[in-house]
Amino acid sequence: MQPLLDAIAAMPLPTDACRIFHGRGGRFPGCEQWTLDAYPPVWVLTSFLPAGDETEAQLASIGAALAQRWEALAPGQPLNWVFQCRNEALRTQGRTETRLMAGSVPDPHVVTEQGARFKVHVLRGQNHGLFLDMAEGRRWVRDYAAAHSADRYGLKVLNLFAYTCAFSVVALQAGARQVVNVDMSHGAIAIGQQNHQLNGITTGASFLAHDIFSSWGKITRSGPYGVVIVDPPSYQKGSFVATKDYARLMRRLPDLLAPGGHALLCLNAPELGVDFLQSQMQELAPELKFVERVANPAVFADVQDGRALKVLVYQAPELPGHSSEGSQGG
Repeated sequence: MQPLLDAIAAMPLPTDACRIFHGRGGRFPGCEQWTLDAYPPVWVLTSFLPAGDETEAQLASIGAALAQRWEALAPGQPLNWVFQCRNEALRTQGRTETRLMAGSVPDPHVVTEQGARFKVHVLRGQNHGLFLDMAEGRRWVRDYAAAHSADRYGLKVLNLFAYTCAFSVVALQAGARQVVNVDMSHGAIAIGQQNHQLNGITTGASFLAHDIFSSWGKITRSGPYGVVIVDPPSYQKGSFVATKDYARLMRRLPDLLAPGGHALLCLNAPELGVDFLQSQMQELAPELKFVERVANPAVFADVQDGRALKVLVYQAPELPGHSSEGSQGG
């Protein structure tokens, strides 16, 4: 556990939501089960192994380290931290065990990232409302929207598997004209609408609480799009299984994208490498050109890069004789 304790002892005072320690990346032998995240003003410690007899002693050591560092960072302020157990048996049942270890959690709990505000919920569920490893993907969308905000017709974005619509918030903040958010979870979409309100965004976003695979007509009619974001769960029974369903999305991309438009393909499945996406794209949408893989936040580094989050950028062909200026989602 020493690398985790060392990370706590050296951590700065976080202002944005971020990961502090990523044992899951395998760079710290003996700490593979642990992650520590900051959702200011709350710390969230997660274990991916079943709680055993030694767990309570480990939690006491970690709690003491957090208290000591917090006193140095924010003297006199209460320490708020949460422990969550997400071992494989619980995960496959869609369950977690979550304990408030000290202090309290704000309600509502709103965190920031790059100037945007997001509602999170750290005391329930496996997902807390904002995926911290996707911070660079959101930065890419923000930068792209800003670069295309002056395009002739404005930038139109399709956000598939939108969850709580963080991509939509940053795109509209940066100057996108319109974002279509699609997710089959009514609860996630409702939080997504609240996230737009939190950021003072009152126009430009639409929210479809639909099954994407039965809504292609509606989705296509709203296009074409300058950016299509595909960020599905890697495995969600009855909803999406990457090994068979990702191909169904890839086939649609050429018809959804405006000339010169870009697709952001995301996959967080450790067992599926970059080649899983690239080989299928080559087969199913060969006219789309691979541009780059977006780097993950440095703290999420993995000893096997193929296990980490994959975020790949592809571009549709330009119209002959045209540059991409003015053609993004007209």
